[in-house]
Amino acid sequence: MTQTTAGVAKAVSRNGGPSHELDAPPWLRVETTLIGAAQAIRNAYDVRLAPLGLTLSLASLLAYVADFGPVNQTRAAEHLGQGRAATGAQVDRLEQLGYLERLPDPEDRRAWKLAITASGRALVDQVTEVDGVLRAELRSGISRAERQQLAAVLVRLQRNLAGAIQEAGPGPTETSRSET
Repeated sequence: MTQTTAGVAKAVSRNGGPSHELDAPPWLRVETTLIGAAQAIRNAYDVRLAPLGLTLSLASLLAYVADFGPVNQTRAAEHLGQGRAATGAQVDRLEQLGYLERLPDPEDRRAWKLAITASGRALVDQVTEVDGVLRAELRSGISRAERQQLAAVLVRLQRNLAGAIQEAGPGPTETSRSET
């Protein structure tokens, strides 16, 4: 029996049914399970994208620019839900690799537009293939109805968190959110 299976076995009540989640050890609570699943998904993408020289963050930015570019860096950061500094570091890396280029923004002399290069577009096609294979593996044994139900619950969680954050006021700065 694996540690996870053993832990699940302990989280049942005396009558054999699941116990209340508050009775479960911290590593079996919904939030911890959700965080663990998110980390596992990110790690799986990072491992699969590594042969292409990318991480999930770099691939996401590249795909976004391929779909919506040329686009300014601030808009890309907002769409991807990350800080401008993190996005800047990712742009630097993708530009270094020849996948993105910065073009002058005709509407704002202080800003740049991000555009994908021909080699970047070819790489996005490879990223799309990796994504398709990994999504199929990730969704194995999970029905469309189950995925839709999960998505609906996750959207509600996001709304609840957005409300809680708004009530709490300003949080930490984006400096700790840099990832390349």
